[in-house]
Parts: sequence; C-alpha cells; structure tokens
Amino acid sequence: MKFGRRTAQASYDALAWVIAAPIAIVLRYETDLPDGALTSALIFGVTCAVLQIVLGFTFTLYRGRYRIGSFDEVFGVTSTIAVISLGAFTAGLFVQPYGIPRSVPLITGVLALGIALGGRFAMRAYRQRFAFNKKGDRTLVYGAGDSGEQLVGQMLRDPNSKYTPVGFIDDDPGKRHLRMHGQRVLGTGHDLEKIIHRSAVTTLVVAIAGVESKTLLDLDRRCQALSLKLTVIPSTSEIVGGAVKLGDISHISEEDLLGRHPIHTDEDGIKGFLQGKRILITGAGGSIGSELARQVHRYNPAFVGILDRDDSGIHSTQLSIDGQGLLSSDNVILADIRDSERMHEVMQQAKPDIVFHSAALKHLPLLQRYPEEAHKTNVLGTQNVLNAAHAAGVTAFINISTDKAADPTSVLGETKLKTEQLTAATPQQITPFGPSRYLSVRFGNVLGSRGSVLTAFRHQIKHGGPVTVTDPNVTRYFMTIPEAVHLVLQAALIGDHGEVLILDMGQPIRIADIAQQMIDKSNRNISIVYTGLREGEKLDEVLISTDETTECRKHPLISHTLAAAPILKGPQDDF
Repeated sequence: MKFGRRTAQASYDALAWVIAAPIAIVLRYETDLPDGALTSALIFGVTCAVLQIVLGFTFTLYRGRYRIGSFDEVFGVTSTIAVISLGAFTAGLFVQPYGIPRSVPLITGVLALGIALGGRFAMRAYRQRFAFNKKGDRTLVYGAGDSGEQLVGQMLRDPNSKYTPVGFIDDDPGKRHLRMHGQRVLGTGHDLEKIIHRSAVTTLVVAIAGVESKTLLDLDRRCQALSLKLTVIPSTSEIVGGAVKLGDISHISEEDLLGRHPIHTDEDGIKGFLQGKRILITGAGGSIGSELARQVHRYNPAFVGILDRDDSGIHSTQLSIDGQGLLSSDNVILADIRDSERMHEVMQQAKPDIVFHSAALKHLPLLQRYPEEAHKTNVLGTQNVLNAAHAAGVTAFINISTDKAADPTSVLGETKLKTEQLTAATPQQITPFGPSRYLSVRFGNVLGSRGSVLTAFRHQIKHGGPVTVTDPNVTRYFMTIPEAVHLVLQAALIGDHGEVLILDMGQPIRIADIAQQMIDKSNRNISIVYTGLREGEKLDEVLISTDETTECRKHPLISHTLAAAPILKGPQDDF
C-alpha cells in the first residue's frame, strides 16, 4: 500500500510538469504560437517529469519520509521543482531548444509547483474533513493557541476520537475568523451561549493551560445552565514538553475550580538547576514528595532518590514515574528520618547534590493529641536529615514547610516553625557547585492531598451527608499540588541560605462556600453541620507572621524572609 501511494505521488508530480509546460508556452506566446511549439513544450515537460521522478527518489521525497501536506513535504517538493526549473533556465542561457524561450522553464516550474502542492493540500483537507470520527461529541475548543491547535489536530487525525470539533472560541479579538485545521474561531467567551445553541455543541474543552480558577468557576456555572459537558487540559506545570494529548483532557474538578493560579516560572533556570544533578527527596510517598519526584524527573537529573518509611507510598511514586514499580532500583530508599544513623548511611550512599525534605507528620488534630510523635518526626527527624546532608556536602537543601508555621497556635505549626529555624541555622560550606544553600519553602493547603478537605467532603456527599465544617467563617489558602510544587522548584532556584520563601496562594476561600458548591454540583439535598474549631486550629490562616518582614524581589509569586534563630524544645514542653 505504501509503495502504491509513493508511486501515485511520483506520477502526480510528473504529470504536473507535463500539464504545466504546454500552459507555460501558451502564456508566453498568448495566441501567436510558433509551429511545433506545443510539441516542444510536451517534450520539455516529459523531460522534466523524468527528472522529477529521479530527483524525487534521490531526495527521498517518494520514500515515505514525509506526511502528505506537511511543511517538510512542501519543502521537499519545492526544492526538487526549483532545482529542475532553475537548471533548465540556466541551460537555456547557453543552448536554447527549438521553440522553448528562456522564460518558459521558470513559468513551467511555478505552474508545476502550484499543481503539485494544490493536489496535496486538497488531499489533506479531504482527509481531515472525512477521516475523523463524526459521531464523537460535538466539541467547542476554548483557546486558539498552541494547545488548542494541537488538540484539534489530534481530534481530526484520530478516527476513534470521541471529539468532533466544530470550532474555537478565543478572547483575543485579533483571532476572530482565524482558521486552523479547517476550524474557525467563532467568537469570544462572551459569545459562548449563542455559539452553543447555533452549533449544537455538547462538550466545551478549555485548552488554556494557564487558565485561572475564577474563569473556570464562571464557565462551570454557565455550562451547568446549558447542560454542557465542561472539560479542561492540565495546568502548565503538568504538561510535559508543552505537548498536550487528547488523553490529557479531563472533567473539571474542585481542584481545578479552586486551586488554579497563573504560574510562570524560569524553565531554563530550573532545568539548569536540576539537570545532571543527584537529588534526594524525603517523604517521596506523600502527596508533595511524590509530585516533586515526578516533576524533578522531567528535567533529566543524574539520580532521583525517593525516600520514605511507607513502602506502599514509594511503590506508588515509582509506578507513576516509570510505569513498572518493581522497587528493585537503587533510587528507591526505605528509611525513617527518625533514625539518625540510617540518614547518614543514606546520604553517604546517595551522595545527593540537592535534597528536598518533605517528610513530616501533618494532621493537626492527631498531632495535638500526640505532640511527642510530632516532635520526633518533624523536629528531630528534620535535624537528622540536616546533619546527614551537611556531612555529605549537599549543595542545596529545601525544607517543605506550611502556613501553620506563621504565628503558630498548634503542635504542627510549632514543629514546622522549628524545622524552618533549624534549616536556616545549618552552617554554610563550600561545595563543588558553590556555597551551600539551606532554605525553607512555606505554603498553604494543597488540593488533592491525603486528608484534604475535598476528600472528606466527597466521602460525606457520596454517603448522603451531612457535610461537616468547623465554622461558617473559616477560610484557607488553596493551590493545586502540581502548581505548588512547580513554585517550590522556582523557589529552590532563587532562594538564599537561611531564607524562608513564601508562596503566594491567591485569596483565601471560605470552606463553607466550597462545601455548598460541591453539594450543589451533586444535585442532592444535603445539609452542612458546623462542628466548631478544633484545638490549635485558626479561623483564618496566615502565610506571614506578624514579626516577619518580607520582600518580593525575584519572582512575583514568591516572597523572601529570614528565619528566626532556633529555640529547641523537647516534647515535654508546651507548644
């Protein structure tokens, strides 16, 4: 079949010369044709056709190298025709064949190129129009940028695609009526309802990786009123290499509606920071640690050690990275940060250049009941990791902290504040990559983590309620895990030794509003019950302590402050 297609392509291009030559001679002489001119033109056209086939196979144009109508094929066809027509023109300067003026080879080449490319573009348009699955959901794509174009192209090429594109909408007025892959930009977001009814759309795909939560909330409300299925592509931090696939399209989630923020990072800088380095991640079986492992892995480090005491957790993390999860490679490290000797052993074996320390106990009510356990893991465990990293000559140490460390009122907050202080107090030393930098990154709640309020609400709604909220006015900061982790990588790049870097989490959100929104989407009659704030819990979290001075000097979403000097307490002391 491939041979037949290549033969057909070569024959078509050869025929283009045979057709173009007589037309060129007529154009040259108009109605006053010399005797034998058409015969000479046909001979010239046949000669060029033979040369086209020879050069086409020589330049691999007819060896299945190019896809029909692609830029590469256009370049190949143009190159061969240009060589032949320019060669014939040059030859005509010295030896002029009977009845063939010098301008005819150039005119013939232009006509042959038009015929050859016109046929290819017609074939590609035919394939795009009739080859894709017309029984899929009639889909409108919001965003006529690179992501939107990639998705529509894949919808048209995949005969089994469940999407049938009907066009784009884009808020850039300059893109109105723009066509890509035969699909037109039909209007802006303001025209959504009108376009939906006119084009009988059943699915809206938001193809804007940097879309904000407030935009998605508005679209979700409008789509519910229209009974329209709303889907979205991953955030910028989740897309690998800028390529979006149809499989990346997912239904809108509460995480998307609440935690999406416009994140812009120095990708080249992060790549330079991580590429070729040896990296160790503690707590790699947890929500933050596992996402750190996945994102770090994209930048081609020399080694990524994933460490956790939870064997099931690191199995899940490894499986998400390599698709195998055999637990047999040297980068899978089973260890407890409470064990000082084991931490030194791990550091000496792994020899990391960079350490991301995310291992911690984090559930506030449980730690209020068992403060000794919080102290052993969060404080003493962090000190063990710091000592071992310093002894191993680690260049960069990034401690993952929490907003509860700002003006702490709980055991969790107190212990995490101590980790910030201990990290900053670690002495600097000279390493092969320059002076060491030990710093902390502080941020609020991440959506989708284990124990997230969304997980609890989903469970309660699924089982008929009621949905429990501590206080009608309680608020929290939220961000999706991938976006928070990507900002952690940016912070690790720009942070100085002894600093605490604080991520901008956007505006705080009322928990009661989240609960009501999820109940409304479930279309179930479920009540909200207020249980009261728990011991150590704040009504409103803050990211910056009252006695901290911050500045935002290197990235608009990252503030810098200096950690206070450490004051060690034992578990017997009041937190």
